[in-house]
Amino acid sequence: MTLKVVSLTSSNANGKDKSSALNGASLHSHDHDHDHGNDHDEHEGHEHHRGLEIADLVRIAFVAVAAAAVWFKIWEPFASFSVIGIVATLIGGYPIFKEAVENILERKMTMELSMTIALLAALAIREFFTALVITLFVLAAEVLEGLTVGRGRKAIREMIDFLPRTANLVSQGQTEEVEIEKLRAGDVVLAKPGTRIPVDGEVVGGHSFVDQASITGESMPVEKSAGMAVYAGTINQSGALQICTSRIGSDTTFGKIIEAVERAEQSKAPIQKTADRLAGYLVYFALAAAVLTFFITHNVRSTISVVIVAGACGIAAGTPLAVLGAIGRAARQGSIIKGGLYLEILGRVDTVLLDKTGTLTFGEPAVRQVQPAAASISEELILVSAATAESRSEHPLAKAIMKSARERNLPVLEPETFEYRPGRGVIAGTNDDGKKIVVGNRALLEEQGIKVPLTINGSGPAVSEVLVAKGHSLLGSICIADQLRPESAAAMRALESMGIETVLLTGDAAAVAASVAQTLGVKTVYAGLLPEQKLQHVARCVKEGHVVAMIGDGINDAPALAEASVGIAMGSGTDVARESADIVLIGSDLSRFVETLRIARKCHRIILQNFYGTLIVDGIGVGMAAFGLLNPLLAAFIHVTSELTFILNSTRLLPALSPAAKVAASNK
Repeated sequence: MTLKVVSLTSSNANGKDKSSALNGASLHSHDHDHDHGNDHDEHEGHEHHRGLEIADLVRIAFVAVAAAAVWFKIWEPFASFSVIGIVATLIGGYPIFKEAVENILERKMTMELSMTIALLAALAIREFFTALVITLFVLAAEVLEGLTVGRGRKAIREMIDFLPRTANLVSQGQTEEVEIEKLRAGDVVLAKPGTRIPVDGEVVGGHSFVDQASITGESMPVEKSAGMAVYAGTINQSGALQICTSRIGSDTTFGKIIEAVERAEQSKAPIQKTADRLAGYLVYFALAAAVLTFFITHNVRSTISVVIVAGACGIAAGTPLAVLGAIGRAARQGSIIKGGLYLEILGRVDTVLLDKTGTLTFGEPAVRQVQPAAASISEELILVSAATAESRSEHPLAKAIMKSARERNLPVLEPETFEYRPGRGVIAGTNDDGKKIVVGNRALLEEQGIKVPLTINGSGPAVSEVLVAKGHSLLGSICIADQLRPESAAAMRALESMGIETVLLTGDAAAVAASVAQTLGVKTVYAGLLPEQKLQHVARCVKEGHVVAMIGDGINDAPALAEASVGIAMGSGTDVARESADIVLIGSDLSRFVETLRIARKCHRIILQNFYGTLIVDGIGVGMAAFGLLNPLLAAFIHVTSELTFILNSTRLLPALSPAAKVAASNK
């Protein structure tokens, strides 16, 4: 019934908590289970919600026996008062009285204080049996509430059991079991069948199927072979895999999930602060109603009933539990939410802005066609020039050009100079003939004084035109096709059915953007945008009062992700985008974003149900108690039952361990 919640937040000018969930984390690669448990044991030592203890059972049994003794008047040496009733109430109610004194010293109005007033009043009017039964109800409710909240936290923290503490290091043909913290990037580890993968990395040998449900939420195992990425904490099912390590411990994708959940448990979203304030107001309301009842009726029993019946713990304990459960469930679906604030904002989103390349498409385009500007210009010359200029670029289109040049065994020179123009292209210089090479969109070539008469020669929803010029002459164009993600169309339809407006923001050509939008059913499109123009669109939407979610994957998207009400980065995107975002989609699956959005909305609905439910129950209960329709015992029963109902309502969001996860945890 305590209202104490730990708070740890920091806000920027936009009111968003921009402190990274990856900084100051408590996760350690080799001894995380031990440290995490100690941290939370210490944290919960200061919280009222805890697991079942012997002292709790002894105290409840003592009060129950004392209540029976008072009811049957087993030992009543004094006619004016009950020794057993007074002593048992004071001893059994010690935790309540202690909490009330602490709240008085801290100048906080809580339910413990109001219950203390009710118990002392019951003793004062010689309602000893009533005082004992109320104490019994409250103690039992505390234990049940603690077990419920504790189960919720345990369900979240059981995810830690997926991370192994050791790995099989492969070195010089030999396999050695080592602790995780001894691994370094580039080390090759062996994942045997039926074991959990210890690191994030890339498969360099072997073939198997991997259960990735704990990371991406995929229900079916995913086939893995050389060149494919794997995640720590996932379960290798059939064959042995050799994995080149890229990240370990807290740097792994699973480590980021745990840190996000830890931050969610330790921080406080705005709606949780509202819940705390409302809980305090309800206590004031109950005490004021009790005073008014006494002055009007002069009925002490009715006055005590008014104080007892009002309960706010369903709000105070249920709200953080719902937030924590929602973030944990989203993590199981493959979405890292970096704090309760972003979950709350996501639940109110009405507009989703999307980048194209890497978001709606795979971001792995391939050259479909090379179109010379004149018959005397060969396709090889265009590809060699473009590959030379793009050799230092990390853009997906640049990688497609480089791949096509390698497949044709064309010689690619190292550029002497290289200049990247965000959203436009690249300009490179070579030392063979001194002529600069310009590779990019029409805007870049026209800016360099190069005439562009060509039009797009490719077709399809995700074809991009890259123009290539050398000196001041146009060599030709390269048509590059990117494959749409198969879940994109369904995700757009789902967002539309939820009443959310979708907008496509892309730096690609208008014809390409329009084709993609038509295929996916996106009604609003803005094409040919530079990064700063994307940022302006986001800022304008926010200024117009929309709650905006921006989804992107590249460096170009980072400013827009930071400016949006909530930024979502694709897990396959750049590190800059993932750091700038408030939510990361691990598997880069847009359907997971839709599920996360539904979870956020469900969390918001559950919290509102608890809010309004508590107000209705307390309002009706106080009214009935004031008119003498509730005695103190019935008031206590209503108080306890309503609180537990609203707390259990919040537990509907708690994630359950999958069968594979249970097996993995039991085999740890």
